Amino acid sequence: MPRANVDTRAEIRAAALELFSERGVDATSLREIAERIGITKAALYYHYASKDALLGELVDPMFAELRELGDELEGRAVDAGDEAAVRAVVERFWELCLRNRQVMRVLIHNPTVVARGAIVPKMLHWRERVDAVIVGSDAAADRVRAVVALGGVQDAAIVFEGEELDAVRGPAIDAAVRALRPGS
Repeated sequence: MPRANVDTRAEIRAAALELFSERGVDATSLREIAERIGITKAALYYHYASKDALLGELVDPMFAELRELGDELEGRAVDAGDEAAVRAVVERFWELCLRNRQVMRVLIHNPTVVARGAIVPKMLHWRERVDAVIVGSDAAADRVRAVVALGGVQDAAIVFEGEELDAVRGPAIDAAVRALRPGS
């Protein structure tokens, strides 16, 4: 029976993300992904030539969001002394991490897969760009503050679950803003 009005690529990505999260990338076969959504392995190959291609498409939206945030921040420099502006950026980064937490978890739990592709260099490039823009300096001490602040926010968004996550949001953002304060 034909699959009318179905976005097969989106279904494949959703099933892959779910299975990659549950079992890991290497332990999940393309056949299992196809079976999860009720298509043939050949149909899956029509949309994605390999697991790496599929994984690449899963991480691309996160990179696009990081790039957009970096572009926006470069377009309007954030004054590190303006706590409200810094807080707004940290809150935006928190939301970005929440939207991409499942992808981030897959990347963290599958380091050998991540190393195969160009994922790590891309991820580091965009994070370093956001880090540099948020502190407005290339000085090592300033960059360390940004790495600690945004890395902590990212980790809190990934590690905590459910109601606990709601309770963590405020303290995580507050801690990041304090870490980003000049001279801290």
